[in-house]
Amino acid sequence: MTTEVIPRTAQGQESAALARRTVEELLQRVQERLGSFLAAERARYAEVNERAVVAIDALSDLVEAGGKLVRPAFCLAGYLAAGGDPEDPGIVAAAAALEMLHISALVHDDVLDDSRTRRGKPAVHLLHATLHRSRGWQGESRRFGEGVALLVGDLALVYSDELMSHAPATARPEWHHLRSEVMIGQYMDVAAAAEFSVDPALSRLIALIKSGRYTIHRPLVVGASAAGRADLAPALAEYGEAVGEAFQLRDDLLDAFGDSAQTGKTAGLDFSQHKMTLLLGWAMQRDAHIHGLITEPGHTPDEVRGRLLDTGVPEDVERHIADLVDKGCAAIADAPVDPVWRSELTNMALRVAYRNK
Repeated sequence: MTTEVIPRTAQGQESAALARRTVEELLQRVQERLGSFLAAERARYAEVNERAVVAIDALSDLVEAGGKLVRPAFCLAGYLAAGGDPEDPGIVAAAAALEMLHISALVHDDVLDDSRTRRGKPAVHLLHATLHRSRGWQGESRRFGEGVALLVGDLALVYSDELMSHAPATARPEWHHLRSEVMIGQYMDVAAAAEFSVDPALSRLIALIKSGRYTIHRPLVVGASAAGRADLAPALAEYGEAVGEAFQLRDDLLDAFGDSAQTGKTAGLDFSQHKMTLLLGWAMQRDAHIHGLITEPGHTPDEVRGRLLDTGVPEDVERHIADLVDKGCAAIADAPVDPVWRSELTNMALRVAYRNK
């Protein structure tokens, strides 16, 4: 199911188109804000030393490569659904902060997951390890590359907070909660991968904490809070957690079966990094042999994929995604927001749950 919800009346269709266009225009302003912010930082540090701009350039490259901007989009939708003024530059700063935080997480994730690509380009740690090796510098190339990536990610984290300082103060409590929560979720993910024990309940909890809330639930609430509508938080939380889990499950399926040329990142990382996703957890409950295919040497990702398909779990995950989208959309059915934004949030749920990259 990928069809968007189209209002029946001509006026409704026009309003829906305007809502989406408003979000898209604000997302363009978010991109411009990120670009101008990093350009100003580069100009400042270029006067210090030519080496001082390397980390900033790495962040600029990731911004320019483009991303899905899912978190900024949901932040903006939450803000506009709550009646926020689209001309207020504070909401652009908040949305830009969420994307900068996400870039920080991506750079660190690529080190943790030993990923080779990001947004269609070499991952930061790999790029700088290769540079170190090609120039014959002192020390270990891998450690240098990973060290640079950790610092680039940390710089993005610092910049995210600087950007959020220009957002409405009412948004900041949820922002602080979001930042700490995603770090805790990341640790739980790393620990679960090391243990690699079948525990679907834990897999769902990790997906919820490190992805679902971070991607949809809390960005929505950041936006609504920026508009002064904290009362919307319960409905947005129920919607966001359900749709956020659907988003993560789609991510799991894309990692297992997607095309890296489309996704822009290394395929099969969940297998090589022993990520205990819900997809794998459910599959291993039905076929214990999958555990060995992943942990023992000599097996290929295609073997794992074939075995996963044999269990029928991917189809079950698809059905679960559909149920989660329905649950999320039902959560906002009676929320005190304009029907146009209820429709747009429904369409956004469909877009993230049934994306192909």
